[in-house]
Amino acid sequence: MSFFPSLTGLILGGVGMVGTLAATAMPQWRVSAYVDSNIVVFETIWEGLWMDCISQLGIRLQCKFYDSLLALPPPLEAFRALMCLAVGLAILSFLLAIVGVKYSQPSKEGPQAVSIFILAAGAAFLLTGTLVLVPVSWTGGSIVRDFYDPQVPVPLKRELGAALFVGWASSALQLAAGAMYCHCWCRAGAAAGPRYPWLARAGGSGGVHAYV
Repeated sequence: MSFFPSLTGLILGGVGMVGTLAATAMPQWRVSAYVDSNIVVFETIWEGLWMDCISQLGIRLQCKFYDSLLALPPPLEAFRALMCLAVGLAILSFLLAIVGVKYSQPSKEGPQAVSIFILAAGAAFLLTGTLVLVPVSWTGGSIVRDFYDPQVPVPLKRELGAALFVGWASSALQLAAGAMYCHCWCRAGAAAGPRYPWLARAGGSGGVHAYV
């Protein structure tokens, strides 16, 4: 595994981790929609995982955390749990990637040791991207469905908020980082296996050594 793919995966995973943190904290998951004929709009409503906010003419912003945890809808509670789990797993994935990149750099003798942390980071990034994708896509789908439902009152219609787009981008970055690390691991194992069969068997216990 060369240094460039490992560093690229680390950058993608790091940006995806920051995006996951931002999407979890941002209140702009659901934004008030304006579908009537009124041109002047005085208030904008934001609804997030932890709070809702009201922006008045873009000057004054009032936010309030949800009062009761038990009074929240079950989907919102599930989305909270998934995003918190994704945040923790994103941080763990990034730390694993740092360790993997450190121990996968070329040694003084010339060979490149592909650490088992590379595979662990790749699997963790893939799982993190999936965890982020589920609540973000579910929320986006429900917003679009309610927007085009004639039975939903106009004041209750919402549009896609900025947090959803941040979540989608973060999920894509982490999936790309995970796929890159897993590909590097499999490629190194395939290259080492035919020439050094005992190295391929040792990969499951400590790492695969790919010689260039």
